Amino acid sequence: MNLITNNHTKVSCDLEFDRQHIWHPYTSTLAPLKCYPVSRAYGVHIELESGETLIDGMSSWWSAIHGYNHPQLNQAAHKQIDAMSHVMFGGLTHHPAISLCKSLLELTPQSLQQVFLADSGSVSVEVALKMAMQYWHTKNAEIPESSKRTKFLTLSHGYHGDTFAAMSVTDPDNSMHKMYKGFLPEHIFAKSPSCYQINQGQWPTYDPQDITDFKNKIAKHHQEIAAVILEPIVQGAGGMRIYHPEFLKEVRQLCDQYELLLILDEIATGFGRTGKLFAFEHAGIEPDILCLGKALTGGYMTLSATLTSQTIADTICSGESGCFMHGPTFMGNPLACAVASASLEIIKQGHWQHQVAAIESVFASTLPALQNHQRVKSVRWLGAIGVVETYQVVNMENIQQLFIENGVWIRPFGRLIYIMPPFITTPEQVTHLVDTIEFALNNDDCFQYIPK
Repeated sequence: MNLITNNHTKVSCDLEFDRQHIWHPYTSTLAPLKCYPVSRAYGVHIELESGETLIDGMSSWWSAIHGYNHPQLNQAAHKQIDAMSHVMFGGLTHHPAISLCKSLLELTPQSLQQVFLADSGSVSVEVALKMAMQYWHTKNAEIPESSKRTKFLTLSHGYHGDTFAAMSVTDPDNSMHKMYKGFLPEHIFAKSPSCYQINQGQWPTYDPQDITDFKNKIAKHHQEIAAVILEPIVQGAGGMRIYHPEFLKEVRQLCDQYELLLILDEIATGFGRTGKLFAFEHAGIEPDILCLGKALTGGYMTLSATLTSQTIADTICSGESGCFMHGPTFMGNPLACAVASASLEIIKQGHWQHQVAAIESVFASTLPALQNHQRVKSVRWLGAIGVVETYQVVNMENIQQLFIENGVWIRPFGRLIYIMPPFITTPEQVTHLVDTIEFALNNDDCFQYIPK
């Protein structure tokens, strides 16, 4: 009995330390949200120290696509750590990085021939923006400073990361980063296209007015634009918005017309999440620069990659600096690369296609019923992404507690209750996730105010 009491006291003390000293993402130190200690995770389950076993509806923020404690990924990590966990990538190389980059080039368009490995999704975006800037700095070396391309064109409701350059191409008015407006470089934002919902595998009719503002902005500013940067098909943390592939096709055509680079941020959507290996495949186009992250290692550890063409890379390196001016300390981390290679081997087996289709089928059969709920503004889904947008802001503390009491882990934000479960999640488990969202919609305590 004393042992149990002592363990309980230790857990309580640890949680109190966490509450007082550990600053969790997007939380206030003045009123810290409750955190739930995890003892282990396996398959699609997260097990709490308090005994609850939860179906994970978030894939740890899009990343754990194969589930937790995957034997193939575990084996890769164990094998690599016995050889070396890290070695600098400047002047050295290693087989885990070579193997990973070979796989990335196999899976991505043939036009992409150079891979730059980085630490995180935000850094991948930083790298992409720097590539575009340095490309034009070299290409326009003889042009007066006032004529050089220093702007990026992007969309409202976009989100590209939390570091400063990534924030600068994130919506300055409708995002969590609007407080930094005035400190960040000011870029050009076009109106985001309409939200669409695919129905029985078919996209609805495209509204050609969607591209009007983007077309006007690119026509007016193209001489000062270094690149266009977009999240293809699905805008993530900026609103979980799904837009028509035709819009992306027209963006590619306009970039070609005005000879601009197109950066596609597939950090959230890459590796099967939308039902295609990469979301840009819905539009049948290719980027000039591609950002990858999150699911790259199957959620095991942080790693990202920025891919570009040989022409862009060679142009960058033929300039004044003679190289690309970026080099993270943990670039090409062998442990992360080994796990990422194993994750991509699972992707290559192709089972994800049937798994994602099964998840999408459940969304198609369950989410429309929530559209008529008084609290629901809209529902939408694509691949293994399901979204319920509400009229009210959620009460995070209360809705999180309700989800846990009902055996699921879902982390909403604002007016968005969304799920993107691991691909191995069964139809029954996905149904339980949706049913629990409906249960929360019927609970007044889960929302901050009652609609008029």
